[in-house]
Amino acid sequence: MVTIEEADLIESVADALQYISFYHPMDYIKALGEAHDAEANPAAKDAIAQILTNSRMCAEGHRPICQDTGIVNVFVKWGQNCRLASDRSMQEVVDEGVRRAYTHAENKLRASILADPAFTRRNTKDNTPCVLSVEMVPGDTVSVDVAAKGGGSENKSKFKMMNPSDNIVDWVLEMIPQMGAGWCPPGMLGIGIGGTAEHCVKLAKQSLMDPIDMGQLKQRGPQNDIEKLRIEIFDKVNALGIGAQGLGGLSTVLDVKILDWPCHAAGKPVAMIPNCAATRHAHFTLDGSGPSFIDPPRLDEWPKVGWKPDDSARRVDLDTLTAEEVQSWKHGDRLLLSGHMLTGRDAAHKRIHDMLERGEELPVEFKGRAIYYVGPVDPVMGEVVGPAGPTTATRMDKFTDMMLDLGLLAMIGKAERGQGAVDVIAKHKVAYLMATGGAAYLVSRAIKDAKVVGFEDLGMEAIYEFRVEDMPVTVAVDAEGKNVHTLAPLVWREKIAKEGLLTAG
Repeated sequence: MVTIEEADLIESVADALQYISFYHPMDYIKALGEAHDAEANPAAKDAIAQILTNSRMCAEGHRPICQDTGIVNVFVKWGQNCRLASDRSMQEVVDEGVRRAYTHAENKLRASILADPAFTRRNTKDNTPCVLSVEMVPGDTVSVDVAAKGGGSENKSKFKMMNPSDNIVDWVLEMIPQMGAGWCPPGMLGIGIGGTAEHCVKLAKQSLMDPIDMGQLKQRGPQNDIEKLRIEIFDKVNALGIGAQGLGGLSTVLDVKILDWPCHAAGKPVAMIPNCAATRHAHFTLDGSGPSFIDPPRLDEWPKVGWKPDDSARRVDLDTLTAEEVQSWKHGDRLLLSGHMLTGRDAAHKRIHDMLERGEELPVEFKGRAIYYVGPVDPVMGEVVGPAGPTTATRMDKFTDMMLDLGLLAMIGKAERGQGAVDVIAKHKVAYLMATGGAAYLVSRAIKDAKVVGFEDLGMEAIYEFRVEDMPVTVAVDAEGKNVHTLAPLVWREKIAKEGLLTAG
């Protein structure tokens, strides 16, 4: 009987979670580098360059790839000849590892987990509890996969109890456009087929732990029906032209993973979960000899891609911004923002709504300002602010009319807006700007000063005022209501079909 010490499991989980906070899996980086080289759309190529540059910066600085440091998923295969030397449950032991990782003094990670989810939604302050899955298997070792899943991609999960005769590919192609770009493509699709409803979704999540190998698979050719299905979905999804960050282009997914399980004759459960540009997972094994630590990758393994501000981008002074200037921007324009902006996301918008309903005075003036949808990581080691990438903008759609009535001129977030919000933006003659999801540390370098100006009790959801220099954004919805997330993929879908770009790439 092999004894696994409580402290070894805790230390190994904590080390793995710190590791994946600042190191991408190298298979993802290699695939993303190849996608960058092949990309024909300059806007998408620029977005991928930001993600790759951000990744290298995080590897060097040991700071989070994304401000959303995720909900922790832990998959354990426990050898049946092993025992855990602890008076605590495995959930408690693993959660202690999560706690230590997320409160690490030199690289504090954002606590995003809320207890009492249906009502008070209280932050647990240390990102516990994790979602733990345990399988007993033959053997003398304990195998552990850890992942940190961002909310933007997790929220795009899809599930259907299909009829046996329903077509899986048709369903995937129906769902992908509905997912929009809030999952920060290019990434991976994990698909689970069969089992029961809950097991099917677990299969989809587990499939995302496997390494990217679509290039090798296509080169050698499929050897079974599952591999044929992976290739078919991969090719057809990329032919949609959605592209990096939904800006249109050749790479929407870098791989498609599928796990299946026998199911009841009356149905065919199917689940699909995307992994985002902040793909974060790692594996370690315990054999009773002590904790396990993952060897870091070499920095020379990153592609030689270095993002820098585009000389052709329009420079914008937020401190002198006017309605006339905002109305001169066109969808797809690239801007470099300097000056002062406010921040705010879900909780702040809800509180503003409630205060206005009660006739109370707001803590800040929004007239003539820009607001950035962000919940930054706490700063460390003299930083002005921690990684501060954009959050999914559609969650603020229902507050858009209210905020624009307060005089906002611009909003900055991640991915697309719903049609209702687009209509409101056009009515008010303002603009929605998109920052690159998955480039949080790069964005934070543009923030030169940060202070809380409202709702301090909300923590990372407080209202900050940032002073930025050359913060890169793209005009996603202009003052006429023209939407790059709707228009650009249509253009690239047609180009791909007519010019055979995917085959050529």
